[in-house]
Amino acid sequence: MVTNRTTVNISITPELDAFLQSRVKSGRYQTTSEVVRELFDYYSTRRPNGKNASATQSQARRGAAQAVAGELIDGDDVFNELRELIEERRRSKQKAVRS
Repeated sequence: MVTNRTTVNISITPELDAFLQSRVKSGRYQTTSEVVRELFDYYSTRRPNGKNASATQSQARRGAAQAVAGELIDGDDVFNELRELIEERRRSKQKAVRS
């Protein structure tokens, strides 16, 4: 099945060009256009966390509602607590090794 296509010219960095060329050289794609089409498809239907756009939008709405309700946790507090937990684990492991 042949699909109507439009040609678009874009300027990209040498690094992006190298990426496109590496995908073609991998043998998975015949042209850079195929790579770009798949990237657009991925972007339009999925997100890096593997969720589709509607799930991401739903999470964003829930997060906004939590923010309005004052239910957010300060990021610095979260990271400080994580650092403390990591340090506690490190000390526990050191004690176990000494025993």
